[in-house]
Amino acid sequence: IPTIIGHMQNVIDGKDLIARETGGDANLSHAANLLFLMTGEKPTAEAEKVMDVSLILYAEHDFNASTFTGRTIAGTLSDMHGAVSGAIAALKGPLHGGANEAAMEILKEIRTFVDGGGTVTDFMHRAFEEKRKLMGFGHRVYKNGDHRAPILNRLGRAAAERQGPDAVAWFDLGDQVERIMLDEKNIFPNVDFPCGMTYFTMGIPVPQYTPIFVASRITGWCAHIAEQHANNRLIRPRAAYTGPALRPWNG
Repeated sequence: IPTIIGHMQNVIDGKDLIARETGGDANLSHAANLLFLMTGEKPTAEAEKVMDVSLILYAEHDFNASTFTGRTIAGTLSDMHGAVSGAIAALKGPLHGGANEAAMEILKEIRTFVDGGGTVTDFMHRAFEEKRKLMGFGHRVYKNGDHRAPILNRLGRAAAERQGPDAVAWFDLGDQVERIMLDEKNIFPNVDFPCGMTYFTMGIPVPQYTPIFVASRITGWCAHIAEQHANNRLIRPRAAYTGPALRPWNG
């Protein structure tokens, strides 16, 4: 998967495809290889650690939409490739895997608004009035905060501080948004919010965030699918009919 992501970015950038071995080290870690194939440069130890931690945090997470999809497909005795393909399709949606991309796009929109003379508070209040869904906040399971979010936020900010004030400014902006969401809506950020800022300040193109999520979560999917195959039972939810009452049929 990292090879596919790296090659895809090189094609987008109009560059030649990069072979892993050309980095002078055929034993790069999973995280370092991903960054190397995307940029053509061996990552720093810090960048490798940040990416590694983000991949670990995203690797497995209960019966979310994509994992449930994968297990449902596996339950029909479809093969690993079919089940993973279905899981990827579920992850593609912005309410699931695309959330970190959407969160970063919102931050970029806020930054443009502030640079034009507005305030973060004004932007947020307008978003509340328009009932906009602000991605990167709230979680169906973690009502009192996603424990993964502060881990990635801390690492991302530390890396940004070494890059300079321009990078740190994104995290300062994110802090303001977080405070307003918590004070006025009592909604905590989930892991997608700091992930967007972290990847962005690392120079990773926004459209690659969801593919990187795939590179991480595929480990969890494969474990779930293998478990389903080993102890299988067809997953067949029932639907509760709520339509019109029974009507006679005059044949």
